[in-house]
Amino acid sequence: MLRTTDRGLYCEAGDFFIDPWAAVPRAVVTHAHGDHLTWGCDGYLVSHDGAGVARERLGRWGSGVDAVAYGETRVVNGVSVSLHPAGHILGSAQVRLEYRGEVWVVSGDYKTDPDRTCAPWEPVRCHTFITESTFGLPIYRWPSQRQVFDELNRWWAANAAEGRVSLLCAYALGKAQRLLSGLDPAIGPILTHGAVERMTALYRHGGVALPATVHTTDALRAKATTGAIVIAPPSVTGSTWLRRFGEVRTAFASGWMRVRGARRRRGVDAGFTLSDHVDWPQLLAAIDATGAERVWVTHGFTGPVVQWLTERGLDARAIATRWEGERDDAAVDAGDDDAPAVADASAAHESAP
Repeated sequence: MLRTTDRGLYCEAGDFFIDPWAAVPRAVVTHAHGDHLTWGCDGYLVSHDGAGVARERLGRWGSGVDAVAYGETRVVNGVSVSLHPAGHILGSAQVRLEYRGEVWVVSGDYKTDPDRTCAPWEPVRCHTFITESTFGLPIYRWPSQRQVFDELNRWWAANAAEGRVSLLCAYALGKAQRLLSGLDPAIGPILTHGAVERMTALYRHGGVALPATVHTTDALRAKATTGAIVIAPPSVTGSTWLRRFGEVRTAFASGWMRVRGARRRRGVDAGFTLSDHVDWPQLLAAIDATGAERVWVTHGFTGPVVQWLTERGLDARAIATRWEGERDDAAVDAGDDDAPAVADASAAHESAP
């Protein structure tokens, strides 16, 4: 039902692409991160929950966005298309296709861990499952979200007690809002870089409850940064913008922090292992839950996952993509009024350690 092309996954019967990486007439999109949402398409089909962030990120192409509720079916040239929660970020979706009795599901990015900022992942039964594999190695196993939030709040409280500002770097869309949901506002003020604040406003508009935040520009003008935590994109580290906060302790939140040495390579004082992707056990459990006989693997450590599945009797293969793993949407953030940020845009694309 789907085949790979030089513009991404293509459904010939329905004449549309899923998460294309080049402009196409019709795109079905799993979520609004830059490696899945491409500018310049004539039309986009996204989930209702994700329509706001998709339009914001698409700018002038946002007028082409069409949205459906989770579970609602849209028939496109005889192919039944429906979107189902992926648990990755607000509005993220798996794409289910049914044609002549055959069912395929494209996962997009997904996680099965709890997250108060988006609808939880749901298993969707299918014949063929196309899964991401960003953290598809046995070494990637996540601590509980509660443990990570407790460690994060203790780190922030210790810095605040010493009169220091805490800088917490995270991807502006999705990870930043999940972190906000776990912060304890009693410790001090929560400040947001403009790129984060813009996405946070869309989350609030979508009905997601988050603690109060102050734009960094306003806090700096009022000289009200003592003991604060600043949520900002990873690309601010080392920038002149950061010097305006005085003495700062820095941290990065990502699944890559699971590996020793990642924090040092990032040049930050602390690392917190929090990912919006499945870890190794969750990946295998999710694949099993689909009941799929055939699995295509993309976005990450495809080889080990394909080998593991093949040895257990599944028909598995890797498929190419132009993107790998988590990335900061620095190019999108460049339009923000805060952003000296994007000075290291080339470094924003995370690579496997």
